[in-house]
Amino acid sequence: MDITEIAKAAKNASIQLAAAKSDIKDSALAAVAAALKDRAGDIVEANEKDLAQAEKDNLAQPLLKRLNFDHTKITEACAGLQSLINLPDPVGQTLDATELDTGLELYKVSCPIGVIGVIFESRPDALVQISALCLKSGNAVLLKGGSEAAHTNRILADIITDSTVSSGITAGWLGLLETRADVAEMLDMAEFIDLIVPRGSNEFVRYIMDNTNIPVLGHADGICHVYVDAEADLEMALNIVADSKCQYCAVCNAAETLLVHRDIAKEFLPRAKDALEARGVQLRGCKQTAKIIHVVPANEEDWRSEYLDYILSIKIVGSVDEAVEHINIFGSHHTDAIVTANKTTAARFLALVDSANVFVNCSTRFSDGFRFGLGAEVGISTNKIHARGPVGLEGLLIYKWYLIGTGQVVADYTGHDAKKFTHKKIQRSNVPN
Repeated sequence: MDITEIAKAAKNASIQLAAAKSDIKDSALAAVAAALKDRAGDIVEANEKDLAQAEKDNLAQPLLKRLNFDHTKITEACAGLQSLINLPDPVGQTLDATELDTGLELYKVSCPIGVIGVIFESRPDALVQISALCLKSGNAVLLKGGSEAAHTNRILADIITDSTVSSGITAGWLGLLETRADVAEMLDMAEFIDLIVPRGSNEFVRYIMDNTNIPVLGHADGICHVYVDAEADLEMALNIVADSKCQYCAVCNAAETLLVHRDIAKEFLPRAKDALEARGVQLRGCKQTAKIIHVVPANEEDWRSEYLDYILSIKIVGSVDEAVEHINIFGSHHTDAIVTANKTTAARFLALVDSANVFVNCSTRFSDGFRFGLGAEVGISTNKIHARGPVGLEGLLIYKWYLIGTGQVVADYTGHDAKKFTHKKIQRSNVPN
């Protein structure tokens, strides 16, 4: 099928999927997990082909790490599927209920968005997460992965499609796109696609936003910060900084800039240098930092850089307000953390940092749909409408209004003898199923 036929099939399937019962969707997810385990050897073999070609093509190390989909990643993917199964069905939940008048009741009910188009790079595990989230939330999905993962994406899409259709899900709900030309066509398909979620470089996401009339949900990059306050527990700060930078450096929630209060800089920075360089991190720093430890000189471009590598920029600041100002100017509104024992300072940081995720005394790496208990995530959104932060099930839902009457007409509520609305909150459980 060409992309238009794939998109049409997804649109048609989305209508049926929106009404799919919870047990059918959960059985389908369980079938996917079982099939991934059964076909693990085939999946790893396909992934090894992609990895071998990527090495020949000199793919950057951070992208190679993302591309890897071994037995451990398959086990993690299956655990994510089980966590989704354990979550309640988010579709058909009554969010609000109001009596407009006796016998005239209004319900606000959650429903799927429709067809989600997701464009992502390098990470085959993202294909499993995204398709599973869309299925649980009743959405059809069009997936475009990076060409470097073509073999892995193809076998995963086939396994997921076969397993779910055999479990009763409408065929066509998942479509795999494989060429750059498909992306260009996708951007013109507002009649079939309801939302696009791009995952990639800043330039790529900006391109998507500038070249489609379809709503776009996502983030351009992940320039995340850890601010070590004057009243921080320095041992705690060392652990948080090391984890935020090094636990997995090639992801959007890894720290890229360390901000340190000047009052503790002389004590903290030498210890941080030893801990980070022992893990292979190259340090870049401002002039004040360079007076305390040896670093590569940093410039403004460093403050705006998402390295996705073992590189960390360091800047000394004079106050929490200066840290906040730096974050709001140079950050990407993704995830930023403070380490402090002062609750007032922490509260000020939480209130003033303009990011989707703002943390106190913990690693930026916690910014993740699975860790948040959302089951998994389609991506991280820095938008300020609809969904923000890790986009899990809730971010893939919208709502519709049900008005249940007993013969009422608007004419009775207008004019000199108009009936009055009661606008009274009522039990949410009365909505027809």
